[in-house]
Amino acid sequence: MKRLLCMLGLLLTTFAASAEQPPNPVEASHAWARATAPGQTVGAAYMQLKSAADLTLVAVESPIAGSVAIHHMSMKNNVMEMHMMDSLELPANQTVKLEPGGMHLMLMDLKQPLKAGETVSLMLTLKDKSGKTLPLKLDVPVKRNADQD
Repeated sequence: MKRLLCMLGLLLTTFAASAEQPPNPVEASHAWARATAPGQTVGAAYMQLKSAADLTLVAVESPIAGSVAIHHMSMKNNVMEMHMMDSLELPANQTVKLEPGGMHLMLMDLKQPLKAGETVSLMLTLKDKSGKTLPLKLDVPVKRNADQD
Protein backbone atom coordinates (compact mmCIF):
# COMPACT_ATOMS: atom_id res chain seq x y z
CA MET A 1 0.00 0.00 0.00
CA LYS A 2 2.81 2.40 0.91
CA ARG A 3 4.49 1.66 -2.40
CA LEU A 4 1.26 2.35 -4.28
CA LEU A 5 0.84 5.70 -2.52
CA CYS A 6 4.45 6.67 -3.36
CA MET A 7 3.92 5.81 -7.02
CA LEU A 8 0.64 7.75 -7.08
CA GLY A 9 2.36 10.76 -5.48
CA LEU A 10 5.17 10.59 -8.04
CA LEU A 11 2.67 10.40 -10.90
CA LEU A 12 0.70 13.39 -9.59
CA THR A 13 3.91 15.40 -9.10
CA THR A 14 4.98 14.65 -12.69
CA PHE A 15 1.53 15.62 -14.00
CA ALA A 16 1.48 18.86 -11.99
CA ALA A 17 4.98 19.83 -13.15
CA SER A 18 4.08 19.30 -16.81
CA ALA A 19 0.80 21.18 -16.40
CA GLU A 20 2.63 24.18 -14.89
CA GLN A 21 4.94 24.65 -17.87
CA PRO A 22 3.69 27.57 -19.94
CA PRO A 23 3.09 27.17 -23.67
CA ASN A 24 5.74 28.54 -25.99
CA PRO A 25 5.25 32.32 -26.04
CA VAL A 26 6.25 32.66 -29.71
CA GLU A 27 3.95 32.19 -32.67
CA ALA A 28 5.62 31.56 -36.04
CA SER A 29 3.51 32.10 -39.15
CA HIS A 30 4.00 32.37 -42.92
CA ALA A 31 7.21 30.35 -42.61
CA TRP A 32 8.93 29.11 -45.76
CA ALA A 33 12.37 28.49 -47.26
CA ARG A 34 13.28 29.36 -50.83
CA ALA A 35 14.11 26.44 -53.14
CA THR A 36 17.72 26.46 -54.36
CA ALA A 37 19.36 25.52 -57.63
CA PRO A 38 21.46 22.33 -57.75
CA GLY A 39 24.94 23.05 -56.40
CA GLN A 40 23.86 26.22 -54.61
CA THR A 41 25.31 26.16 -51.08
CA VAL A 42 23.34 29.06 -49.58
CA GLY A 43 19.60 29.33 -48.95
CA ALA A 44 17.17 31.52 -47.06
CA ALA A 45 14.19 31.07 -44.76
CA TYR A 46 11.47 33.59 -43.99
CA MET A 47 8.67 33.86 -41.43
CA GLN A 48 6.76 36.13 -39.13
CA LEU A 49 7.41 35.87 -35.40
CA LYS A 50 5.12 37.23 -32.71
CA SER A 51 6.04 36.89 -29.06
CA ALA A 52 3.80 37.27 -26.02
CA ALA A 53 6.83 38.53 -24.05
CA ASP A 54 10.00 40.47 -24.85
CA LEU A 55 12.41 37.86 -26.25
CA THR A 56 15.54 37.82 -28.34
CA LEU A 57 16.33 35.34 -31.13
CA VAL A 58 19.95 34.46 -30.36
CA ALA A 59 20.67 31.39 -32.50
CA VAL A 60 19.28 29.19 -35.26
CA GLU A 61 20.39 25.70 -36.28
CA SER A 62 19.35 23.28 -39.00
CA PRO A 63 20.51 19.74 -39.78
CA ILE A 64 20.68 20.61 -43.49
CA ALA A 65 23.06 23.56 -43.09
CA GLY A 66 26.56 23.95 -41.71
CA SER A 67 25.39 27.15 -40.06
CA VAL A 68 22.41 29.50 -39.98
CA ALA A 69 22.73 33.26 -39.50
CA ILE A 70 20.30 36.09 -39.00
CA HIS A 71 20.78 38.58 -41.84
CA HIS A 72 19.43 42.00 -42.78
CA MET A 73 19.37 43.35 -46.33
CA SER A 74 18.99 47.03 -47.15
CA MET A 75 19.57 49.47 -49.99
CA LYS A 76 22.24 52.13 -49.57
CA ASN A 77 23.14 54.47 -52.46
CA ASN A 78 21.38 52.10 -54.90
CA VAL A 79 23.50 49.19 -53.66
CA MET A 80 22.04 46.19 -51.87
CA GLU A 81 23.89 45.53 -48.62
CA MET A 82 23.61 42.47 -46.41
CA HIS A 83 24.70 42.39 -42.78
CA MET A 84 24.84 39.53 -40.31
CA MET A 85 23.04 40.23 -37.03
CA ASP A 86 24.13 38.76 -33.69
CA SER A 87 20.53 38.59 -32.50
CA LEU A 88 17.01 39.76 -33.30
CA GLU A 89 14.76 41.48 -30.78
CA LEU A 90 11.17 40.23 -30.58
CA PRO A 91 9.22 42.94 -28.70
CA ALA A 92 6.13 41.70 -26.88
CA ASN A 93 2.95 41.56 -28.97
CA GLN A 94 4.61 42.86 -32.13
CA THR A 95 5.04 40.92 -35.35
CA VAL A 96 8.63 40.79 -36.60
CA LYS A 97 8.81 39.96 -40.30
CA LEU A 98 11.65 38.00 -41.86
CA GLU A 99 11.02 38.42 -45.58
CA PRO A 100 12.78 38.68 -48.94
CA GLY A 101 14.63 41.99 -49.24
CA GLY A 102 14.76 42.49 -45.46
CA MET A 103 15.62 40.39 -42.44
CA HIS A 104 15.89 36.66 -43.08
CA LEU A 105 17.63 33.48 -41.97
CA MET A 106 20.60 32.60 -44.15
CA LEU A 107 21.26 28.86 -44.39
CA MET A 108 24.94 28.42 -45.27
CA ASP A 109 26.96 25.39 -46.35
CA LEU A 110 23.84 23.49 -47.41
CA LYS A 111 24.32 19.73 -47.33
CA GLN A 112 21.76 19.28 -50.12
CA PRO A 113 19.65 21.51 -52.37
CA LEU A 114 16.38 22.84 -50.97
CA LYS A 115 13.66 21.34 -53.19
CA ALA A 116 10.13 22.72 -53.50
CA GLY A 117 7.66 20.45 -51.71
CA GLU A 118 10.13 19.32 -49.05
CA THR A 119 10.50 20.70 -45.52
CA VAL A 120 13.43 22.13 -43.60
CA SER A 121 13.78 21.73 -39.83
CA LEU A 122 14.90 24.82 -37.94
CA MET A 123 15.68 25.08 -34.23
CA LEU A 124 15.40 28.65 -33.00
CA THR A 125 16.90 29.58 -29.64
CA LEU A 126 15.19 32.46 -27.89
CA LYS A 127 16.30 34.23 -24.72
CA ASP A 128 14.13 36.09 -22.24
CA LYS A 129 15.10 39.10 -20.12
CA SER A 130 16.32 36.86 -17.27
CA GLY A 131 18.67 34.97 -19.62
CA LYS A 132 16.59 31.79 -19.76
CA THR A 133 16.65 30.14 -23.19
CA LEU A 134 13.61 28.72 -24.92
CA PRO A 135 13.78 26.39 -27.94
CA LEU A 136 11.36 26.70 -30.83
CA LYS A 137 11.38 23.90 -33.40
CA LEU A 138 9.89 24.65 -36.80
CA ASP A 139 9.36 22.49 -39.87
CA VAL A 140 9.35 24.96 -42.74
CA PRO A 141 8.02 24.15 -46.23
CA VAL A 142 10.35 24.75 -49.17
CA LYS A 143 8.79 26.82 -51.96
CA ARG A 144 9.88 28.49 -55.19
CA ASN A 145 8.35 31.75 -53.93
CA ALA A 146 6.16 33.05 -51.09
CA ASP A 147 2.93 32.68 -53.08
CA GLN A 148 3.40 29.01 -53.93
CA ASP A 149 1.16 26.59 -52.03
